[in-house]
Amino acid sequence: MLVDDDYGRMALLRQALLAGGNDVVAQMSTTDDLLACVARLQPDIILIEVDAPSRDTLESLGQINRDRPRPIVLFANHSDADTARRAMRAGVSAYVVDGMSPSRLKSVIDVAIARFDEHQALRRELHETKTRLADRRDVDRAKGILMQRRKLSETEAYELLRKMAMDRNVKIGDAARSLLAAAELL
Repeated sequence: MLVDDDYGRMALLRQALLAGGNDVVAQMSTTDDLLACVARLQPDIILIEVDAPSRDTLESLGQINRDRPRPIVLFANHSDADTARRAMRAGVSAYVVDGMSPSRLKSVIDVAIARFDEHQALRRELHETKTRLADRRDVDRAKGILMQRRKLSETEAYELLRKMAMDRNVKIGDAARSLLAAAELL
């Protein structure tokens, strides 16, 4: 998907992409609803060429990164360190200053995709780690309640919690949260 307010510049970018064997599913302006277009067309990558990215454009890219993440390449003719940092926080995978060069286009896209994939792997790993830590915290709290109310050892409390999870065919963290919720009601 191509995004540019300069249709002549966008035509050059489109031509370079087509010459490289890529398909262009959409061409749009920075004032168009980028999030809706991404949701509708599901492009593999977004290429944006601007003189300098506006705050609205960066906000739209942040929404895309949050709701429908995909590699984003931003070509800017003018930039400063603050704008570059905001672009990277918004989810831009590659930020290229001084415009687009057709000879470098394939390598820039390849780097953007690789960086995006690495970032997504880190996000998944972070989410899984947070989930495991939350499960461990909730299991420990649930064990404490079982130990206190049923006068069980820590091993017995864990085995009871594990059996509850197996009987209900849920993860032990979910069983622990159910027990904690029930204990709060009582």
